[in-house]
Formats: sequence, structure tokens, C-alpha cells
Amino acid sequence: MGFVRTLRAAGVPADHERARGFLSALAHLDPASEQDVYWAGRLTLCAGPDDLPRYDRCFAAYWAGLRPGPARPAMTVTVTRYTATPAGAREQGAESDSNVLPATASRIEVLRNRDVTRLTEAERAEVHRMLALLRTAREQRRTRRFSPAAHGVLDPRRTVRETIRRGGEPARLRLRTRRFKPRRVVMLADVSGSMAAYADTLLRFAHALVRAEPRATEVFSVGTRLTRITAELRHRDPATAMAAVSGAIPDWSGGTRLGEELRELLRLSAARGAVVVIASDGWERGDPGLLAAQMARLSRLAHRVIWVNPHKGHPGYEPLTAGMRAALPYVDELVAGHSLGAFEELAERLSQ
Repeated sequence: MGFVRTLRAAGVPADHERARGFLSALAHLDPASEQDVYWAGRLTLCAGPDDLPRYDRCFAAYWAGLRPGPARPAMTVTVTRYTATPAGAREQGAESDSNVLPATASRIEVLRNRDVTRLTEAERAEVHRMLALLRTAREQRRTRRFSPAAHGVLDPRRTVRETIRRGGEPARLRLRTRRFKPRRVVMLADVSGSMAAYADTLLRFAHALVRAEPRATEVFSVGTRLTRITAELRHRDPATAMAAVSGAIPDWSGGTRLGEELRELLRLSAARGAVVVIASDGWERGDPGLLAAQMARLSRLAHRVIWVNPHKGHPGYEPLTAGMRAALPYVDELVAGHSLGAFEELAERLSQ
């Protein structure tokens, strides 16, 4: 609110309604991030282009302690108004048609809902860039450890120590509460031949998961064998991480023996209490009965089992493959994994 008052003093019309919008935006972002605070304020507190130079100077002076620089020149904004033109109007007035632009959907929105297999190289690069910026919050779980708190249950040890420190005199009661930590996520990414068109995008989503919570994320590739690739995905640069993953996976574009690989995963006890995300189309070359048995064990050990099938996003899809029919009774959620929008929805589900 002090920053809002500073803006008002500088001439920015940041009224109470805009201040409430600013606080509401920060509730959904990270207040400790300079970039989040900057853009939340710029989008909610500024009323027009003339306010932007004043906003930048106030932000630098208030938050960073910098000396305000010279004011930027006023921006010239050109507004294009989209109009609907009747079919015969082009013949009547060809001169006015040159200034009318067709209304089109947002390019980002189009990319968000388009299947990644139908993208051009430039569009796929843009989707990969947005996946790298994806915020992947996690569901919080209560641990057995306690931490001091102003509200909670009585902490007998700290209370007794405080009493002894005071020579036996009555002391203020000390309280404690349970600690919370992000629930672990274990992701299995199918890199078999039937998933070759989606494997790169799946691994880039896995990279975003690992970058968000390195200690609470495990990623394995599944094909003809189970390969742990968590360490390779911890590289900060997505291109470097993908190059490391490419060298670590020995069974690219092979078959899928998901039943045997799930048995190996359960032997490692990596899925106990975690949210398990299986990204596969369900084309199982092994025994479907073995897959069903391992999925039954997995459903008892894991907190949740989410199956990501890229074909789920296509109209008329039905889980008819032997692997999907064997696994479906033990899956908590079956979601799509064919587009940027589908991965954004999956990230939201992991935070619930």
C-alpha cells in the first residue's frame, strides 16, 4: 500500500479499486519475485500509456532503492478497431476496405489448444518456451515434524524449558504446528515408437516439474527398460537438459513393456505416497495381465495415479488398447497430453 501511495503522489491514478486488484493479483503470484510484483502492478495500477514512465521510475525508487532516471518520452499508441464488413461492401467501396483488418483469434490461444504434432518448427519452439515458463505448484502434505507457531497445539518440551530457564516461574505457553512440504511427484514418460511425436514435449514438461521442485520430483523414461533421468533434467537450460536426456535413454523409439517397468519401479519403492503420472498411449507389448497386477499394487501404494494419454484430447477417443483397458480400473484420472493447454491443466491438477 505504501507503493500505491507513492504512485498516487507521482500522478498515477491508482485508486482503491486498482489497489485491490493489485493485492488480488499478488495473491496468485510470488510476492518475493521482482518480476511478478512489477507486472502485477503495471497491469492493475496503470490506467494508460502515460502512466508507464512514472510507474517505472516509482518502482525503481521504491523497491530497488535506485535513483529515478529521466522520464521516458510518451508512447504513441495506435488502436485498430476490428469491424465486420458485409459481403457486398467490398465492391461498393474498395477504398475503405484497405483500412479494415480481419479479426483473428490470439496466436498464443491458438497454440495453446493445437496438437503438438501439427505445429511448425517455429510454433513448436514457442510452445517449448512457454512450457519452460510454466508454473508447477504442488499439493502440500502434512509431515510428522513440528515447527514453532503462534497458533496451534501445546509444545510441552519448549514450555518446560522456558519454565526452567525462568527458575520455575510460570512461563508463556509455547505452541507448535505440523510442517507441510510438497507431495512428491513421480513421472513415467513413454519414449517408445508410438509416442515419438509427443516424447520431446513430455520431457520438456518433466523438465519444468523438476526445476520447480528438484527434491520432490522423480522422472523415469519407459520403453523396453526403466531409466531414471531426474539428474539430467536438473540442468537449468532446457536445451542442455534435453541433450543430456537424449544421451541417457538407451531405448528411444522401441517397444513398451510397461508392466515389467512398473514392477521395477515398485521394487525401488519410489512411488509410495507420491502422485504418479504415467504419460503413455497404452500400447503394451508385454502381458496385459502383468500390467493390471502392477497397476493394482501401484494404486494401493501411491497417493494418486494420473494417466496422461495424448490421444485423449482427440474427439471420439476411446481407451481400446489392451494396455489402457488393463490399467484404466486403477487410474484415478485420465487426462489429455497433446497440447500446451493440456499440460497447463495437468500442472493445475498436480497442485490440487
